[in-house]
Amino acid sequence: MTQTLSQSPAAPRRASTRRTKARRRARVARPLAALLERPALGNYTNHYGRTRELVAQAGARGSLLVVDRDRATLEDARLVAHLGADEPTENAAIVCAEYLRGAEADRCRCRTLTAEDARTAPFVEEPEAGAADAPTASETQPMDGRGRRYSLELVDAEKMSIPALRWCRTPEAGAGCLEQVSLRDAIAALESYEPMLAITIRALSLHSESNQTSTTILRAELVRVRESPIVLNRLLRDAVMHRVTRGELSMSEIAVRCGRVKRDRKGNESGETSWLARRIGVLAEGGHSAPTPWIHSDVLALIARSGLGISPREVEL
Repeated sequence: MTQTLSQSPAAPRRASTRRTKARRRARVARPLAALLERPALGNYTNHYGRTRELVAQAGARGSLLVVDRDRATLEDARLVAHLGADEPTENAAIVCAEYLRGAEADRCRCRTLTAEDARTAPFVEEPEAGAADAPTASETQPMDGRGRRYSLELVDAEKMSIPALRWCRTPEAGAGCLEQVSLRDAIAALESYEPMLAITIRALSLHSESNQTSTTILRAELVRVRESPIVLNRLLRDAVMHRVTRGELSMSEIAVRCGRVKRDRKGNESGETSWLARRIGVLAEGGHSAPTPWIHSDVLALIARSGLGISPREVEL
């Protein structure tokens, strides 16, 4: 199998902060236009002896589609990658190089390119009805139990000439510089997914067509939070403590039901209450000063079903 990878375009020079917005947009458009004008980013011969090529195609809202297609017929198009408008155009060359390495080992598995791919932008979600309305101050600056307020701010982005949209929070004392935090850390501090997710989705929608703001990191954080098997344990903790306080179950009984049993020197069995306390965020893990607000969804299901005899959905946020 033979393959070639076209030379990637030269990296654009850092723009001066004194340039106008129009010049910045032109600076972004030039390397993208050059990339779209190239006949192919690379090519290879598959195990059927057919020559295929990788090409760049314009997507919605300034995004870029990297497509694998038959070189002779220009048919059987496959989607290799869909790059956001604020991603460097050099990422297309990186994707192609990685894809061609897989093609050589016949490990390439891409779905068929659809018309919908050209009409949508990656990682951008449409806001729900009414979501575009002006939010209130309490919605845009949620406050955690320690008095710290959270807001989306434009911050300097490393290796980029445009600012990035990131979550920030005020110091605990209320004075001082804002601290950048991830979406996951903000959710953990509030022990609630909302309103953080709603604000994030609204902001990504508002900035989806902007070439002056980078949302790459924030989009990636949103995807990780929504796809992660690690979830908040607050409702599970409330359910466990409710049963214990009412005297219906003890921490030891719940742990035993979950199969977490310990034995003393005389062979007497009891439940690992420390294990349960750590999972529900009552006791800190070893080496940590504070309990964790997170739990794996499989463990949450185990404690809910076996320990409490309820559906996991009842204690999922």
